[in-house]
Amino acid sequence: MMSTSQVLKATRLLRWSDAGIRSVQTSCVDYRKQAGRHFPTRYRTKPLTYEMAHKPHQIAHHKGWNSWNTTNLGGDRDQFWSGETAAEDQFIRQFITGTWHNMFASEVIIKRQHNIIRIAGIISRMINPTKMYFLIGYSEEILSYWLQCPVKLELQTINDKSEVIYKYI
Repeated sequence: MMSTSQVLKATRLLRWSDAGIRSVQTSCVDYRKQAGRHFPTRYRTKPLTYEMAHKPHQIAHHKGWNSWNTTNLGGDRDQFWSGETAAEDQFIRQFITGTWHNMFASEVIIKRQHNIIRIAGIISRMINPTKMYFLIGYSEEILSYWLQCPVKLELQTINDKSEVIYKYI
């Protein structure tokens, strides 16, 4: 026979577990139809870049990937590098967007070729060329030191971010 204190403890536990179950929302997984999709506005005022204009499942067919690496193709000896490569790519993207704050008009493209990492992108001319050359040298040196391999920045400049707009929806 249970005492009243044990019954109260059991009901408290049931209430806590019910609250945990009730707070979880479940739905069917249908991310292909939601992620990366851009829906048209009423007067077609939403600008899209070339990257945004393509649907996520058409990436390999209509345009290239944003990260190029061959660590997944090497077989057994190179498979342990794939996680490190993904983490490095994320670190590179965050470093570049932080260093070149609000200047990138496109996505950051990372290409790994042998031991060299090439970072490409389109930036707007918001600062004078001497500061831009300093930022290029600074980014290359810091990333080369941290990643222990040569890093090259391949940047194209545009006058205004509106030049990157591919179409309006």
